[in-house]
Amino acid sequence: MIRKLLIANRGEIACRIIKTARRLGVATVAVYSDADADALHVQMADEAVRLGPPPAKASYLDMEKVIDAARQTGADAIHPGYGFLSENAEFCRACDRAGIVFVGPPAGAIEAMGSKSAAKRIMEEAGVPLVPGYHGTNQDVHILEGHANRIGYPVLLKAAAGGGGKGMRRVDSAEEFQDALAAAKREAMNAFGDDQMLLERYVVSPRHVEIQVFCDQQGKGVYLFERDCSVQRRHQKVVEEAPAPGLSEELRARMGEAALRAAHAIGYTGAGTVEFLLDASGAFYFMEMNTRLQVEHPVTEMITGQDLVAWQLAVAAGEPLPLGQDDLHILGHAFEVRIYAEDPDNDFLPATGTLVRHRPPKESESVRVDTGVQSGDEISVHYDPMIAKLICHGRSRKEALAKLDRALQEYQIAGVRHNIEFLRRVINHRAFASGRVSTHFIGDYEADILQQEQQLTPLKCAAIAGYLHMRETRDLRASAPAADPHSPWHSGDDWRPGIDARRVHSIDYRGHRAEIASVAGAGGVHWQCDALQSDCKSGEIRILPERELALVDGRRVSFSWVDTACGGAIFIDGIQVEFELLPPDIGESGDQAHGLEAPMNGTIIALLVAPGAQVEKDQPLLVMEAMKMEHTLRAPTAGKVQQFLCAEGELVDGGSLLIDFAEEE
Repeated sequence: MIRKLLIANRGEIACRIIKTARRLGVATVAVYSDADADALHVQMADEAVRLGPPPAKASYLDMEKVIDAARQTGADAIHPGYGFLSENAEFCRACDRAGIVFVGPPAGAIEAMGSKSAAKRIMEEAGVPLVPGYHGTNQDVHILEGHANRIGYPVLLKAAAGGGGKGMRRVDSAEEFQDALAAAKREAMNAFGDDQMLLERYVVSPRHVEIQVFCDQQGKGVYLFERDCSVQRRHQKVVEEAPAPGLSEELRARMGEAALRAAHAIGYTGAGTVEFLLDASGAFYFMEMNTRLQVEHPVTEMITGQDLVAWQLAVAAGEPLPLGQDDLHILGHAFEVRIYAEDPDNDFLPATGTLVRHRPPKESESVRVDTGVQSGDEISVHYDPMIAKLICHGRSRKEALAKLDRALQEYQIAGVRHNIEFLRRVINHRAFASGRVSTHFIGDYEADILQQEQQLTPLKCAAIAGYLHMRETRDLRASAPAADPHSPWHSGDDWRPGIDARRVHSIDYRGHRAEIASVAGAGGVHWQCDALQSDCKSGEIRILPERELALVDGRRVSFSWVDTACGGAIFIDGIQVEFELLPPDIGESGDQAHGLEAPMNGTIIALLVAPGAQVEKDQPLLVMEAMKMEHTLRAPTAGKVQQFLCAEGELVDGGSLLIDFAEEE
């Protein structure tokens, strides 16, 4: 039995593993970088060991430091979570040499599946269906291009050494091939230290369905049914659900049996996931096998009633599987969405900053929140920008979806941009609600799902006016002389001798400037906003802060708020309104620097044009890497690149000027 477990990870997965270990009576050890010294997983663990500075290579990816931490604390097992060292065969061997149990498969299984090209050959021998492609080792650009022409476009370029959408490109024509190959190789080298590519036929409008498998050291194996992860953006999963909508029992069994053949072919033990592409005819093709616990494992736990981390610890300790195949049953339906610090209105650029508020919905048997952050934490540039995973369960798909939408409405995040509104648009789309999903879902319904919600509404204006009134009243009370309890400033009721107090505030709401005027009286706050496009440009709001309720033109709605660095965030009737307070516009103007700024902290990967080049609108100018992904900076208009103010390999701060750019007159 495992007595002390070191978790070689951070964030929500570390916290999730600690919860199960604590329930089982297993002591826990956290590891952390300097950026995570006060992180939630560090606070939750029984012990914690510092690894080093924030960059992952100097902390979470340093095998020797992790092993030393286990030795120092007497941990007899290491759980790698996902990412970082979880699929590193050499780390598995290092644990074996140190006499420490690695909670995962043997090194040979990791190696077999770690190379996508080798995995394809093994699967072919095991009788697992494959997509036509090229999985060879010859990486000459002309050889690869020749195979792409043989397979037929569109083709998919995939990094042989990794996953998660990194080093992956769809190529639609021979003319695009070499540029796409160069970009995919560059991203793969940056992410995995290996730029070897494989090619596959691009299956049009497939579904992404994966099977959760589990094998013990006695050679027994089961599959815990499937997850549908079709809704993706840039090959990153957005919504996961179990079971897959519309999947027949016969097809489920065939896919499960194929997944077990894949696992047994490599001598697998522990938790693993075999990913398939499923086309409209019911044909399925092996994509890859992830030799670790998946990010989306909670939906499987919800529909089976099993704790997969507890299964992992039992199998790693040499125990047999807790249940056989006939003992496993599907119970209802479950969804998971990934809540990220990112800006959906700005091409989903990762966001950084302080979580001024992080208030998840209340957890229950049907609502679960896996997170590694809390209010006051910093979302940094060093790691993945995931804030949390929200998982909801229901007796049916329709019920689970309704609970998910309600939980998203109750989720409150302020201080960083996030994707909650985007997620609600996805799950409320008529096609998603009816189960019509594919890996092209977001692209197919882009006009509906990626719409920018930048317009003020009467409800939002009322919320801003009410918040500003409360903020001013609070500040006045705070400034009142404490020694004079009869001071009129203590009343906060806006009484004035003979005249109501009218205030005008300039605000910025998602790039749009507006002026909101308010007059406060005993009955509430009357507001006006001429910038509204609707006929309703005025109204009244009354706040009942002791109950987090508001009366908006007589309608009772939920209402809460929090101050931010430049303004405020208001949560009203299931929506969030975050805005900045602006100084009054007095007509001044000044010279503005002309140039393009870094959208976030990151590293410059490539400069794509020469200084002095004339460029067209949307032409790629440079590539930067941040939060493990590449981002391309494009020309906002036709113009001239006067000069680059950065160099390849340079680490730059968000907001710093990168390109001296002159717009075409």
